[in-house]
Amino acid sequence: MTTVVLTNLGKKFGDFTALEGLNLTIKDGEFLVLLGPSGCGKSTTMRLIAGLEEPTTGDIVIGGDKVNDIPARHRDLAMVFQDYALYPHMTVGENIGYPLKMAKVGRKERQRRVTEAAAKIEMAHLLSRRPAELSGGQRQRVALARAIVRTPRLFLMDEPLSNLDAKLRTVMRAELKHLQRELATTTIYVTHDQVEAMTLADRIVIMNEARIRQIGTPAEIYARPASTFVAGFVGSPPMNLIAGTLAGGLFSHVGGTLAVPGAGDGEVTLGVRPEDISVTDGDADLTGVVYSSELLGDCTLLNVRVGGALVAAKVGPTEGRDMGTQIGLKLTHEKLHLFDQATGKRREAWK
Repeated sequence: MTTVVLTNLGKKFGDFTALEGLNLTIKDGEFLVLLGPSGCGKSTTMRLIAGLEEPTTGDIVIGGDKVNDIPARHRDLAMVFQDYALYPHMTVGENIGYPLKMAKVGRKERQRRVTEAAAKIEMAHLLSRRPAELSGGQRQRVALARAIVRTPRLFLMDEPLSNLDAKLRTVMRAELKHLQRELATTTIYVTHDQVEAMTLADRIVIMNEARIRQIGTPAEIYARPASTFVAGFVGSPPMNLIAGTLAGGLFSHVGGTLAVPGAGDGEVTLGVRPEDISVTDGDADLTGVVYSSELLGDCTLLNVRVGGALVAAKVGPTEGRDMGTQIGLKLTHEKLHLFDQATGKRREAWK
């Protein structure tokens, strides 16, 4: 079993705090994604686990072994980077088998394992080619095969798909998830792309400003974001966040008022996802002017200026409106979210 336990993990570079007080347990065989904006601490966390950086505080335990003082080469893990880092003078087969060659694995066994790893990524027919003869997606597959050929106890992946075009990223996401399930190897994946996180992860760890902000399954985080930061970071387009005041069950904002019973009083931020908003000709929760209307094929994305804010609504493909049109919007009340303005945290007691 390969569990990873991080306890009070911290890292400072001089006066700069890159990571602070991180506590996290990663289950055996889990695909865990570290998600957050640039500089949030996610890559630092991975580098600490890999042994490429030394922690300032805390402990790292992999498979029951404390590894703080164990060099990276002895931690029995494999890394896949954004840069494929293939040797241009070697063939695909030689690139895949290089870690085994360094480990003094015999030629016959090495060839067997290279062929097996290449078959898993559907590259067995290209073993004699060189990296320059491959597409970006094929090079990334070779990098994956080089990682899995060693059968490590832990995979670390640092934005491995970011150099691929959008269509190829979609294909590689599916292949990567299928491969991880087949291998059943504990995997830690770093990305700033919330679509990658939502589609790949068993659990997501959302980070910002050197700390964990929320941990949960993709469905849990999407349905119940813990803060306005999470709500605005996860979702495409992200959740609409409307500042206002609650008093006597009435939410007052720049675009009018809205009944929100049982929510208490105070300065709050109302959250609603674009797909939970519809266009109405009757009683409207919000009224505004169409700023833009974008047909996306299966839906239309309306951006409506409500007071000084833009509110995004996902509606049917035939429900587009001309720019400048006055429009009424109806919110799905059971899908509303409330956050305290002062702290940004979710009002858990409300729903």
